[in-house]
Amino acid sequence: MKMLWYQILIFSLVGGVSMVSAQQVSPKRIYLAPDDHTDYFWTATGDQYRQAFLEMIDYYLDRADATMANPADHQSRWNCDGSLWMWEYEKNRSPHNFQRFIDRIKSGHISVPLTALVSCYGGAPVEAILRGMYYPGSIERRYDLRFHLAVSMENQTLPYGLGSLWAGAGARYSWKGICGCATKVPDAGSREHEIYWWNGPDGSRILTKWYSLVSNQSIGGYAEGRSPSNAIDYVDSDPSFLARHPYGIIGIFGQGWDDFKTTNQNLLNAAITQSNASRRIIVSNEADFFQDFESVYGQSLPSLSCAYGNEWDLYCASMAEVSARIKRSVEKLRAAEALATLVSLADSTFMDSRKASQDRAFLNYGLYWEHDWTADGPVGRQARADWQRAITGEIEEYVDSLFEDSQAALGGMIHKSGTSPRFYVFNPLGWSRTDSVDLPYTTSSPFHVVDLSNGLETPSQKVTLPGGASIRILARSVPPVGYRVFEIRSGAGTAFSQAATVNGNTLENDMYRLTIGPRGSVTSWIDKTRSNREFVRTVDGLAVNDFGSGAGTTAVENAGPVSVTLKTTIASPLPRTVRATLTREVNRVDFMNEIQQNFSDVLTWGFGFNLDNPVVNHEEVGAVIRAKLLADGGHYSGRNARYDWLTLNHFADIGSGSLGVTLSNADCYYMRLGNSTPSSLDTSTPLIRVLAGGQVDGTGLGIQDQDGDTHFLQRFALQTHGAYSSVDAMKFALEHQNPLIAGPVTGGQTYPETTWSFLTVSDNRTLLWALKPAEEGINRGIVARLWNLSDQQATSKVTLQNRNLRSAKALTHIETETGNAILEGGALKESFQGHQIRTFLLDPEPGSASNSSWMLY
Repeated sequence: MKMLWYQILIFSLVGGVSMVSAQQVSPKRIYLAPDDHTDYFWTATGDQYRQAFLEMIDYYLDRADATMANPADHQSRWNCDGSLWMWEYEKNRSPHNFQRFIDRIKSGHISVPLTALVSCYGGAPVEAILRGMYYPGSIERRYDLRFHLAVSMENQTLPYGLGSLWAGAGARYSWKGICGCATKVPDAGSREHEIYWWNGPDGSRILTKWYSLVSNQSIGGYAEGRSPSNAIDYVDSDPSFLARHPYGIIGIFGQGWDDFKTTNQNLLNAAITQSNASRRIIVSNEADFFQDFESVYGQSLPSLSCAYGNEWDLYCASMAEVSARIKRSVEKLRAAEALATLVSLADSTFMDSRKASQDRAFLNYGLYWEHDWTADGPVGRQARADWQRAITGEIEEYVDSLFEDSQAALGGMIHKSGTSPRFYVFNPLGWSRTDSVDLPYTTSSPFHVVDLSNGLETPSQKVTLPGGASIRILARSVPPVGYRVFEIRSGAGTAFSQAATVNGNTLENDMYRLTIGPRGSVTSWIDKTRSNREFVRTVDGLAVNDFGSGAGTTAVENAGPVSVTLKTTIASPLPRTVRATLTREVNRVDFMNEIQQNFSDVLTWGFGFNLDNPVVNHEEVGAVIRAKLLADGGHYSGRNARYDWLTLNHFADIGSGSLGVTLSNADCYYMRLGNSTPSSLDTSTPLIRVLAGGQVDGTGLGIQDQDGDTHFLQRFALQTHGAYSSVDAMKFALEHQNPLIAGPVTGGQTYPETTWSFLTVSDNRTLLWALKPAEEGINRGIVARLWNLSDQQATSKVTLQNRNLRSAKALTHIETETGNAILEGGALKESFQGHQIRTFLLDPEPGSASNSSWMLY
């Protein structure tokens, strides 16, 4: 929702403002940065914006040429507000014209941020944010330049950990102007600091300009220079601004507001006419302002390290199932790329034909959360919804194809003897794990399954799933980024005991005893390993995995020595099924919820826990944070923030003293703690409400009626624990959301017959986050991204199986080299700050065919 020009947000400075001592600059330097704010699928469609981008870039390239003889302060400059501008220009102009564009970036007359467009990042997965910046990374390496700006505009909130992701991708500077509209954020326009260091949880920092709001077409808005003479006079003479911003270097950024196109020289003309002996007015590419400001004031600036919650970010829940598909694709990409790495080591051409679809998919990750989810503009809701579906489909097409092709190809590279059917079970994560896995195989005859790595039979059972029948096995100790091979043999095997017992609506194994209520919720959850401690408490009428209404019937769906599932079917008021599963030797309770009817309400899944004085930690965006205010030892700002719906990425953990529960979330985006409101954070009620979907700020904001969807898959998992560990919580969630992968072994000579592992990571606090062929191909190397989830600095060693590294490079998160990495004994050995994510390029020595090393690349 936009504001008309006369709708101005007024704020008062209560109690006065103390002047901050700052070095004076004479003459004062005021930077005017022209741009056109992109409202994608709000003001215009993608096709219309493509043409507008081309026309505007052509216009400003010509103006840069025409003003080259002017003094540097008064040459034409232009700021694209997303890398999509650059993408469209490269795709739709000649190589000669694109080189002209690149040359003007290098000369400082055009700027482009790392971010694809102006987006709301509050619920986005880490890897989706990073992949959305991969196109600028490719341009950096192809043209030997760097992009140092990243922006999130108009929305009133900002995630804490986003700054670390941007900094890790190479960003040094950011500016933010807000709308001051469609907001429930108290005092959204009155900032604590006008310009500051945004410090991340890993110690990174970004110089950030976020001025207090006068109006969204003036200072603090997203078009500060729309009336340039007025803006210049304001920052030069207004007492309240000068008190808040006692610096002699000032930035006035943004011009186009909600206009479809901006092709004029208004800011250039203002710079010429408004400059005088006391002030230089400089036409800016934004980076020049930050560089100047940092050189003068960088050592004495305040810093902020906090989260502001979510606002327009929340509106992706108005298409909950489509947004869930994006989340699933990110996790599936992790497995697909790990598989593709192994395949590419033997077939260096494997990724070649996929480059165009990969680039489009990665760009789409950067576009999905484009800020106009409000969907209340001239283009209309249906066009916006159709576009969201289209880019989701393009992402899935790439990820699904890569996964399926890699899965089949690896099976054709593993040595096979004999005629019995064999399946490899692959673990895409960076540590050994035990879990169930479904083999895509059926037989009507008796069978048993043998782990060929040790010759032992493993528990197995037939299961019937929504996608068909298969054989479920228990795969023990599957190595990191590696596999074990299992063989299905004729004849009945060992009579293993059942994985769990069922007594009416009670499901029980060695660890837990669950009682399922009539609406599918868990009304009792006993931890047998903790003196039969009860973990469920009904809070505000909600137990665990509780949808809050309806009654149904519960029956055993699948039962055997690997797992047992109870399925509850509820017919009304909203048809749904709830499956609760316990798995042998796995400390996890799985829930698979399916809503089977369209809805328009705001719906949640409740999780009420028997924990007094709870403390909630959760994965936000690139950070694991504590859901308390800064003043109470948490990470949430006490001002300019919204608290009713917090980000729920992989997990939330709720604990009391040395006891707690980790909740893994595979498909949803946000959660409400207790009875939190936009202006108050409830940290005392032991209840987490996970947002199933809806228009949280009313039917005027977002997509109505879930755009007609009638099926919603929403999966969770629970585990009890002692003292809280962010490392353990994330590992639990990743195991839940990244299942073991099974594929048929068809035979080959590249990888060993029974088991194999690609690498090991020495420090268990540092988790392998992504493993993939380098963007320029496997011949450049293998990219490994790792995340230290602990508070402490960690040194970790990454060792390849039977292979030394001949070199390694430190990279930005978008794969641009920043220097050499440290090798020790042929392995990568690097240090990580607490909570730091780092990315590396690994170049292994070539392998040879032998019993100990089967890779032939």
